[in-house]
Amino acid sequence: MEDSVDRHVALWAKELAWMDPVKEAIFFRLAILARHAGRARRDTLDSDGLKQWQYKVLLVLRRLGPPYETSPSQLAELLGLTRGALSARLGPIEDAGLIARTHETADRRRVRVRLTDAGHAVFEQHMAAEEAGELALLAALSPAERRTLADLLRKLVLAVESR
Repeated sequence: MEDSVDRHVALWAKELAWMDPVKEAIFFRLAILARHAGRARRDTLDSDGLKQWQYKVLLVLRRLGPPYETSPSQLAELLGLTRGALSARLGPIEDAGLIARTHETADRRRVRVRLTDAGHAVFEQHMAAEEAGELALLAALSPAERRTLADLLRKLVLAVESR
């Protein structure tokens, strides 16, 4: 069974005798899958009415675990944003009811950003839709093949992370 990558590699193998065709096939297929996954994620976000940056705020708050809240400075750091950039982003998410900013009772100057019940629900809905799409893509593989692929990808990630 031949795919578009096989045709791509065959064409370039004629032009570039030094090219490793297996390497080219691996990286071209990874690029196709990454584009597909990114497009699917954007489509899911669009259908959920979320922007990528809004989802990232919900994701970081959710990943913190109960009580799903933090200070704006820690949230900005986790998102790689300045406090000013974060503040501009929190307004629309708060207006949508997905987060709440509250003041600490002991020191009213201290603010906490908390995921609301509506924010939990939107996050869960999005993750469930994303999960369904990813499982549909992986349906082409048996459970054993999925495990093998996950193990091989882990090996590559460990190699990259150890550099």
